[in-house]
Amino acid sequence: MKGRSPRNTLVLSTVIAAGGLAIMAVPMGFEGLCCGLVLAGIGSSIQHPRASQLIIECYGDAVRRPLSFYNFSGDLGKAILPAFIALLLPIFAWRPVAGFLALLGLVLSFVLIRLIPPHIAPPILASQHRQAEGDSAGFSLLLAIGAFDTATRMGYLLFLPFLIHACGGSSATVGIALALLFAGGALGKATCGWLVDHFGIARSVIATEMTTSFLIIATLITPLSGTLILLPLLGIVLNGTSSALYGTVPELAPGGDTGRAFAVFYTGVIGTGGLAPIVYGAIADHLSRTTGQLATAATALLIVPMVLRLGSFMRPVSS
Repeated sequence: MKGRSPRNTLVLSTVIAAGGLAIMAVPMGFEGLCCGLVLAGIGSSIQHPRASQLIIECYGDAVRRPLSFYNFSGDLGKAILPAFIALLLPIFAWRPVAGFLALLGLVLSFVLIRLIPPHIAPPILASQHRQAEGDSAGFSLLLAIGAFDTATRMGYLLFLPFLIHACGGSSATVGIALALLFAGGALGKATCGWLVDHFGIARSVIATEMTTSFLIIATLITPLSGTLILLPLLGIVLNGTSSALYGTVPELAPGGDTGRAFAVFYTGVIGTGGLAPIVYGAIADHLSRTTGQLATAATALLIVPMVLRLGSFMRPVSS
């Protein structure tokens, strides 16, 4: 979609997602529900790279912090909207609630048309002047790092409910644990862009990934109360690294094509997020859940040598 208006694509993706929710709201059986989910997923997935491209067009090279706050706002939505839906479900059946979400999506699409100008003159990106060969190699390495980071996150989320139950927690405690983890994650996404601006991508990601690995192991050996205390801290580094990586995509975009680079990057990390629970689940089934969780910690550590290599492709941090 090079050359297309990110605003138009963003609006279209919102309409597609709303259409998927509308199909889910219609009593069409299991097949209709699956079709609605697929359509909603397609629309939602298109939104990520196009919204990121829109931010690029507005901010140019000074994009890392805006992307961090974009990701932070997304996590706020993930926390607020499900809580609102939870209040509606005891009053209404789930299909009317899905219809309400579809209507909300349509309203949002009209809001986007009014708020976002159709075309934005983008600032000149310094990354466009880098050699294409170096950008391609660096971007491939960044994509691999993003995939491993997402695998760590999705793998830990797979095991967290089992870990809480093993510590004696109830289903309500699992909900509290997830809320604490996501709250920390929202804070991490807002702050990790600042971290990279001051310390560089290599040192920042090494710090977050090593801390992630340490805290994952720590939650295995602490009692329930200790685990709940650690989860917000774990959320900061577990989710925050993604903001550091997203903000690096424009600098390493092959040929300066940030739109395509974001599309490839998001496709890679989302695809990894879908496969990771299957892989870690197989490890847990054949060995043990503890081994599976240790595998997620090891995955975080595998990122360290990759990000050390990535540092050679990056511009020096401004003093």
